[in-house]
Amino acid sequence: MSWQTILAIGSGGFIGAVLRAYLNGLISHKLPHELPFGTLGVNLVGSFIMGLLVAYFMYTTIFSLHAKSFLSTGILGALTTYSTFALESFLLLEGGHIFLALANISLNAFGTIFMAGGGFYIAKYFLK
Repeated sequence: MSWQTILAIGSGGFIGAVLRAYLNGLISHKLPHELPFGTLGVNLVGSFIMGLLVAYFMYTTIFSLHAKSFLSTGILGALTTYSTFALESFLLLEGGHIFLALANISLNAFGTIFMAGGGFYIAKYFLK
């Protein structure tokens, strides 16, 4: 991996991590609940944007490898929060909130796949 790619991923990761903290806090403040809607929100939005980008990357040649790495691995890799999701799900289970834990796992697992596919097909529709 070149130093340019490492720099692109690292700088994108910085932006994605800051966006994640901001959006997670904003969503959690607006929708206070035992179910971690902040993490769910960033995972759904990030998955949708990832679907859009991958389709865009497939049907255009505008972005360089470094730009693709910056956007996908960097920004979106840091924006989505799988480790946070895993810990929050564990803590819900540990606290005896089995229904909320299962809801959180299901919404994140299936919701993010649905959103990634939705983003992909929307971008594909407009790019063809």
